[in-house]
Amino acid sequence: MTEQTATDQTQTKAVRDVGVVIQESESNRPVIEAIEADNPGCTVMHTPGLVRITAPGRIVINQETVEEKVGREWETHEFQMAIVSYFGNIQEWDDDEIVIAWDH
Repeated sequence: MTEQTATDQTQTKAVRDVGVVIQESESNRPVIEAIEADNPGCTVMHTPGLVRITAPGRIVINQETVEEKVGREWETHEFQMAIVSYFGNIQEWDDDEIVIAWDH
């Protein structure tokens, strides 16, 4: 492989999207709004009963932002009741945030 070929492959390597599918409901709308606010550049697609959010590289769900949108205390474990599926890996899930990203 030539040096130019190696450079071309590095430059064309795309960032893989990650995503989460959330059940659309009145209680989940603030969570969706918080994800949109904390992840500029994410794409939100509404389908009947579901909302699919994708972003290049990673999605972060911040407890503080969700609490601002919900107007009450919110614990990250509540996110389990909202999600239908996700793609990527859950790299972090603690009391303050959830991070979905690929390991590589």
